[in-house]
Amino acid sequence: MIKVLFFATLREQLSCHELEVSADNINTVSALLSHLCSQSTDWQQALSTNILCAVNQQMADPQHIINDGDEIAFFPPVTGG
Repeated sequence: MIKVLFFATLREQLSCHELEVSADNINTVSALLSHLCSQSTDWQQALSTNILCAVNQQMADPQHIINDGDEIAFFPPVTGG
């Protein structure tokens, strides 16, 4: 299983802070995003915006390989001021 976490506005948009996804046929961040976007149009809209990803608390790009037992976090870009 892959543990998926959502932060900030993503958490609010999806009404979900955490879920577990089977690692079967999901081997990259991009594949995980595709799987999550297939849940509904709300998920597709929320996850198709400019979001960042971390795999096991390390920043990752869409081609990053993920494995069973990994923790994946999605969050919007942070701005300061």
